[in-house]
Amino acid sequence: MEIPDEAVIVNSSRLKSVVWNDFDRVKKGDTLVAVCRHCNRKLSGSSTSGTSHLRNHLIRCRRRSNHDVSQLLTRGKKKDGSLAVANRNFGQQQRKGESLSILSTNFALGIRKDGSITTGSINFDNKRSRLDLARMIILHGYSLMMVEHFGFRIFVRNLQPLFEPVTFDRVEADCKEIYQIEKQKINEELAKLPGKISLCADKWVANAGAKYLSLTAHYIDNAWQLKKKILNFLMLDPLQTEDMLSDAIMTSLKNWDIDRKVFSITVDNHSRDDVIVRKMRDQLCELRYLVCNGQLFDVRCAANVVKLMAQDALETSFEIAHKIRESIRYVRSSQAVQDKFNQVVQLAGVNSQKSLCLDNPLQWNLTYIMLEAAVEYRDAFVLLQEHDSLYTVCPSGREWDRASSISSFLKLFVEVSNVFAGNKYSTANIYFPEICDIHLQLIEWCQNSDDFISSLALKMKSRFDEYWKKCSLALAIAAILDPRFKMKLVEYYYPRIYGSSAPDCIDIVSNCMKALYNGHTIYSSLISRGQAGASHVANCDSRSTLTGFDKFVNETSQSQNVKSDLDKYLEEPLFPRNVDFSILNWWKVHTPRYPILSMMARNILGIALSKVSSEALFNTGDRAIDQSWGSLRSHTLQALMCTQDWMCSELEDSKSSSSPPLAVCYDTK
Repeated sequence: MEIPDEAVIVNSSRLKSVVWNDFDRVKKGDTLVAVCRHCNRKLSGSSTSGTSHLRNHLIRCRRRSNHDVSQLLTRGKKKDGSLAVANRNFGQQQRKGESLSILSTNFALGIRKDGSITTGSINFDNKRSRLDLARMIILHGYSLMMVEHFGFRIFVRNLQPLFEPVTFDRVEADCKEIYQIEKQKINEELAKLPGKISLCADKWVANAGAKYLSLTAHYIDNAWQLKKKILNFLMLDPLQTEDMLSDAIMTSLKNWDIDRKVFSITVDNHSRDDVIVRKMRDQLCELRYLVCNGQLFDVRCAANVVKLMAQDALETSFEIAHKIRESIRYVRSSQAVQDKFNQVVQLAGVNSQKSLCLDNPLQWNLTYIMLEAAVEYRDAFVLLQEHDSLYTVCPSGREWDRASSISSFLKLFVEVSNVFAGNKYSTANIYFPEICDIHLQLIEWCQNSDDFISSLALKMKSRFDEYWKKCSLALAIAAILDPRFKMKLVEYYYPRIYGSSAPDCIDIVSNCMKALYNGHTIYSSLISRGQAGASHVANCDSRSTLTGFDKFVNETSQSQNVKSDLDKYLEEPLFPRNVDFSILNWWKVHTPRYPILSMMARNILGIALSKVSSEALFNTGDRAIDQSWGSLRSHTLQALMCTQDWMCSELEDSKSSSSPPLAVCYDTK
């Protein structure tokens, strides 16, 4: 639009629309023009033209971001579905040669069912957006360096020019701030727990060879939901002794103020862990923090012992697996060889629906899948060797027999591991029948007439027996607390495992059950007096006269034919078995009927009898930290790993309930 000469700026103070704060109204004769004060763009200024075109220009005007825009008002959403800004307030702070920093945050956005968008008040807050960015990085495991990548900065600038670019140091500090906020929430949650906490100690490795220890809390909360939270992610010093490591774990527990709430700790089946567990138990028993002197304190990972036995089987059959692997590679080496193999499959009468596939040595279940399929094509491979002189790696008849035996070993281990992985958090009652089935199968394999099978089974059983000696009581008692089984499951398996010694072994389990119940009775009496859950135990009289009195009252009450929770529970009929049964919901409903036993069930069912996640269940090595995080400083890595675990748990909880998706607000003042 051309502006005539001798134009005059009209006083626009009487104009009601706030857009005139950013336009000069120029008049020459009867022509009115609105000139943008930011970019000098000339638009119609006639009163008959309205102000919509002026508001639209201000929204698009790039130079406007360097000036104060106090208010932009529109009349709402247009009929064509375009975005209408109702109220947009920008605070400003001038920096050297840079755009303004926005200080306040208040963003309201609604998405209608038809996909259109409506907005309320839009106030941009730079810090809120920074924290949202940090949360995104933590939740999805992105590299912190992404904030300094050129492409990311271009994307953010075009998306929101008002957002100030952040550096690696800035986003690192924001992640730590979020960590402290989330840590306070976990602290408050752990302080209110009605029961005990079971720990897991898991080893991780970083890309540079550094090793870390993840300390995780497992517990059942007030709502009878099984929860898992990473408490610490500690860097391990190669020169650190077992005593130093146990001291580091105890320090972590004290910092979280949960050392008095510990019930058990789950570690790998390694001799080094024996020293760590023993020292921790001695310290906690000395402070009188453990129920029944920590009778179930030392727990070994069930998934870990299964994985170790699977590795024993694979190591024994290394050469056989290599030949089968090379045989599959040869068949897949060309289309001609593949066609020839398909022909011999028909000639050999092989009727298998499985596909030949190569394994991944880092995933032992994939080696089982490879062996299982190859064994079914055994006759075809033998026939291929007769018709193809280039095929020279076919296993011998004896090797095929051993491959079949190894496949049967691995099949059991895979099936049991899949049961462990069935739920994200598995309660302790599910493990007893699976472990007993392995025990019985090992006994049978040890008696096999084939020396290869019996010698391998003896090697695996020696490893299994060490695990069984430490964990059989915890396994059995957790199963007894399942109302579908009670003592019947122990009475079913033990005669098959122990033979004539079964009655004595059953008595050991029964006596342990009673001792644990008595210990929880004493603990309950302390709670009723408001003493449990505090550090009074360490400061009580060394003679423990009141504790002894509580035990005396409990024992004499039982001798007076007063039925305990335990007696009533064991005498009542078994609960019907069905697919939809939830043991935690059952105990939640029956807590008023069994007040002491439900307390015991909460603690024992929360024991982490397996600490391996479903993602790492079949891995042959330690869990590895992502490369982008593995090079970070140890305290930064701890903040990221812990916060990511807490945020993922919150998301999972929101998905499994009727609550809305994760929504987080921060006070940015």
